[in-house]
Amino acid sequence: MKYLMWLLKAAIFFTLFAFALNNQQDVTVNFFFGTFWRAPLVLVVLAAFAIGLAIGALGMVPRWWKQRMAARRAEQGGAASSDEAIRAGHHGL
Repeated sequence: MKYLMWLLKAAIFFTLFAFALNNQQDVTVNFFFGTFWRAPLVLVVLAAFAIGLAIGALGMVPRWWKQRMAARRAEQGGAASSDEAIRAGHHGL
């Protein structure tokens, strides 16, 4: 199974490498006010992917913070209730 996974990863790498080699033509990305960026197509695709990844990760941050705070509150609440149970003589056996 280990070798099969290695073979799959190698196949994905070589497929992406072949894609990069086949897309080296220069393209022009036009922005506002007459500005543009001229680069190989593979770099433009990679940049678009990286920007999308960053935006997606930043979009997850508020929800991640809320869940982390809720987990902390639940952990503190659980620790407080277990301390109270020990003080009351309930050992939860």
